[in-house]
Amino acid sequence: MPSQGTIGDRVRGLRLNRRMSQAQLAGPDLSDSYVSLIESGKRTPTPVVARLLAERLGCTTEFLLHGIEPRQRIDTELGLRHAELELQHGDPAVAAERFTEIVKAADEENAMLTAHARFGRARALEAQGRLGQAVEAFERLRREASAHPERLADLPLTVALSRCYQRAGDRLRARDLAAHALEQALKLSITQGEIAIDLAAAIVEARGELDEGSAAPAFVARVLDDNGVPDVVDRSGEIRTLWQASAAAAAGDDSALAVRLADDAITAGRSTRLALQLARTAMHWATLATTPVDEAEHLAREATRAFAATPDTTREHGEALIAHGRVRLRVADPARAGELASAALDLAHAAPHTVPAEAHLVLATVALDLGGDAAKHLNAARGLLETLDRPAFGSDRQAARCWRELGDLYGRVGDQGHQTAAYRKALEAAGVRSALAGLTVDASVSR
Repeated sequence: MPSQGTIGDRVRGLRLNRRMSQAQLAGPDLSDSYVSLIESGKRTPTPVVARLLAERLGCTTEFLLHGIEPRQRIDTELGLRHAELELQHGDPAVAAERFTEIVKAADEENAMLTAHARFGRARALEAQGRLGQAVEAFERLRREASAHPERLADLPLTVALSRCYQRAGDRLRARDLAAHALEQALKLSITQGEIAIDLAAAIVEARGELDEGSAAPAFVARVLDDNGVPDVVDRSGEIRTLWQASAAAAAGDDSALAVRLADDAITAGRSTRLALQLARTAMHWATLATTPVDEAEHLAREATRAFAATPDTTREHGEALIAHGRVRLRVADPARAGELASAALDLAHAAPHTVPAEAHLVLATVALDLGGDAAKHLNAARGLLETLDRPAFGSDRQAARCWRELGDLYGRVGDQGHQTAAYRKALEAAGVRSALAGLTVDASVSR
């Protein structure tokens, strides 16, 4: 376990354990007053002095400076990697527990390891949907990063916070944070790599709230252009094998090999994660009315191809099919739009998310465009959305969009009663609840 206290505390404790005076520890190279200043915390030994003191105190320089022996440090590094693998490819709740254990075991002398463990825990909370706790953790880390930039970078924290606030419904805060992150990214000319891809995804998740006069649309377009949507290769078997091998090496006391194998597993998963993040960005970008049709068609196809490559993204595969269907509606191709929506419906399997409802909304639009019966699809969409009227299921914001579209479509068929009810549901899903009591929503509410 890491030693508690400061460098000075460790120097003094080891000196007293060895029954040495300050003058004896100082020897011919240092003064006893300098040793006294180190022990009182008024001076920090240089690397050369730290090595000298460590030799005389019979410990490692690593222990003297960081309060942790090399074996303990490598075990902590291994713990961070296994927690990361649990977050990316296992159970986020278990990952949060492992990150928390590392935080508890570390101290202020190991601030960098602690900061990375706390960053991991915040991401694990986000992955569980515990957005309030995640925001609190990210905000605290961001405040500390401004004071200690050597521990954690501000930019990834800002991107993570923007994403969390967006999903929690605080769009103004999310937009401000995204603008700040974008300013940093543009200053550094970052358009490739994990940070740029995550930032583009956070920006485009806002969809209709993108400000065309800002640099955001151009940045997202540049990220998509520079990176494309790479082929997604399902490497889950390889990752699992490397992860298990790392655990076996750790059990056999070969910590250095265990760290190397864990790094290989993390690297194997990273390319897939970034490819899927680019696919999400492409999918959302394709649905924007401002995206040229040819570009939207290409991006929707690429996203569909990416999500179809792995069984873990069935829901997003359905979302991409629907996005492609909406592009076909833009070019007056309702027949193809209907085929894509039907394919998305076949993938949904009544799962608790908005994909089945969205598929029925597209099919209702197709029916209206072709002069068919849209009522059955509208009623099916309404029934599915009503089952999602709980915070545990998906995004309230996405549900709000669906309810609003449902209201628009009911308006097209002249059903004002259901149109009014759908608009009311859209307001509720968007968070406008407290002011709704006794309010009559006029059927002319529009986008």
